[in-house]
Amino acid sequence: MRLLPGWSTIRGRVAVVLAVPTCLLLVLTGLAVADRAADWSAAEVTRDRVDLVLQVQALVHELQRERGLTNGLLGGAKEYRDDVAQQREHSDRARVDLAAALARRDGATVSAVEGARARLTRLPTVRAEVDRGTAPRGKTLDFYTSLITALIMAQSADGDAVARGDRALAAGMDALQALADANESVALERGSLNGVFAAGRFRGGEYLDFTEVRAVRVAALRQYAQVASPAQRKALDRAFATQEAKRAGELEQRAAAGGAGPPLKTDPDLWWRSMTVLVDDLHSVQQRVGADVRARAEQLSAAASAQLAGFLGLGALIVAVATVLALVSARSITRPLGALAKEADEVAGSRLSAAVRRIQDADPDDAEHLGPVPVRSALHSSAQEIAQLAAALHNVERTAVGLAAEQAVLRRNNSESLANLGRRNQNLLRRQLGLITALESQEVDPDALAELFELDHLATRMRRNAESLLVLVGEQAPPRVWTGSIGALEAVQSAVSEVEQYRRVSAVDVEPCRIRGHAIADLSHLLAELIENALVFSPPELAVEVYGWRDGSEYCFAVVDRGVGMTAEELARANARIAGEESFLIAPTRFLGHYVVGRLADRLGAQVELRETEGSGITAYVALPPTLLAAPAPTDRPPGPDQVRSLLNGFREGVARGVTAGKDSA
Repeated sequence: MRLLPGWSTIRGRVAVVLAVPTCLLLVLTGLAVADRAADWSAAEVTRDRVDLVLQVQALVHELQRERGLTNGLLGGAKEYRDDVAQQREHSDRARVDLAAALARRDGATVSAVEGARARLTRLPTVRAEVDRGTAPRGKTLDFYTSLITALIMAQSADGDAVARGDRALAAGMDALQALADANESVALERGSLNGVFAAGRFRGGEYLDFTEVRAVRVAALRQYAQVASPAQRKALDRAFATQEAKRAGELEQRAAAGGAGPPLKTDPDLWWRSMTVLVDDLHSVQQRVGADVRARAEQLSAAASAQLAGFLGLGALIVAVATVLALVSARSITRPLGALAKEADEVAGSRLSAAVRRIQDADPDDAEHLGPVPVRSALHSSAQEIAQLAAALHNVERTAVGLAAEQAVLRRNNSESLANLGRRNQNLLRRQLGLITALESQEVDPDALAELFELDHLATRMRRNAESLLVLVGEQAPPRVWTGSIGALEAVQSAVSEVEQYRRVSAVDVEPCRIRGHAIADLSHLLAELIENALVFSPPELAVEVYGWRDGSEYCFAVVDRGVGMTAEELARANARIAGEESFLIAPTRFLGHYVVGRLADRLGAQVELRETEGSGITAYVALPPTLLAAPAPTDRPPGPDQVRSLLNGFREGVARGVTAGKDSA
């Protein structure tokens, strides 16, 4: 398009837009004429095809009647012999009429019907076997059915080539085909049960064939109801509402109940007469539907002819209107576009980012009431398209600001919900741990006591998970003023008691150090998360080692595993998560432990870093600041693991209840 002269300017493009349609108008007009001519031809083909379908259905109708009478005759109703002979004459006349209709037509449908009609060459042989009494009833019924089915299928050949997109015409053809299938099912049921009633019972697989025919009929009628017009559906309903149709339904139910084998005491002639009325009524409905389709095809043919002249006049009008509009549009577009581009740059460069930043920095309760700074734009008084584009630009700005406000509120609601859930879990687990402790103090059976210890350990791990949830949502524990302290080894032992595979953890070399009591809960939680992670990603036969040592004024812990390790990129991302450089809402759930460690380290003022272990695995280093370390107290006897555990339980229970430091008993 850039090669076209003047395409680089709006005015040049308007000129090209005017010139190209003008040059293509004759081509488009010719295509429209050809399309309308194709519609006219398709309508004529459809009308001719409907006539052929009705001619085929006339033969099918006669063959269906001959099939039913023949089946009754072979079933033992000898009184049908004269009726069979008379019906054969009707069928032969219908054959001759169809042959004459085919001779005047051509096409795929005609070829298909000719192929199906070729099967009629065996009809005299079958009739002769019936007259001699040597024809098997089941095979004779199958011959007539296959012949009728072939004719019905042939009439639908090349059906996609007629409707030309007209829904009413396509629906009419579909209704005509569905009705043909339904009529065949009813006629087949008439002929099949005529022989069954004459014989007095079902034989062989006749009952199964009977049920299949009923199912096909129901499906065909359902298809007809979907595509037929209301008037056509009413015509079908009237056919099934006659006294004879109702009587046929009652006899059909009697036959369905006799499938187990008891004799069927039903007059075959009564069945035949009732069903014949229904089949004839359905054939009449077919003819009515065919007439409707034919009328629709004639209507489309007339409309296509009338539209040819309309397209020519419309083409001339388009040329005149395009010339006038091109001159006016060139001016109305170029001026406001410049102003719109300037405003779009302002929105993208400053206004949108400033509004989003203002909402993100605001309190969540106020964020939902904030919006973009209103700006009065002169573009709203421009052309409608330009005004819509300007309004869409402002809508984008408002939507982005609204989304930022929604995100702020959503973050608040999520945090409150998770915090509430964590507090509930804490309270329940506190009560559970108290109950387990009471049971432990009362139990004397060693085996039962061991099981209670395992249950106690499991509840402790569950409590840590609840505390992790509170840590992630930023829930702060009440301030602690306990002035006591415990040793670094006891803090490690407390952390080990909160992991699942605690037997695999070894405190190899932990130098003595006193840690202030207010930091014990968070430190134990932090170490437990690191130890748990090391256990998960190391082989079950290898131990996880914990070290502790003095490093100047700081005290350091190291959790060492020799597992699968991490790549350099994974290690860098893990340290970024621990450092708080990413939000836990965007990471997979398997990394939540990193965020918990990062939040706890931030509370403590500690530094945590993951490094590669020499050989294989990962080592987590934790450096505690001097403010968390207490002076040695040689006269104090350090508490044992059980005392530390009891101390931490009391500490955490106080946090869960939100007590103040003055009410806490360390």
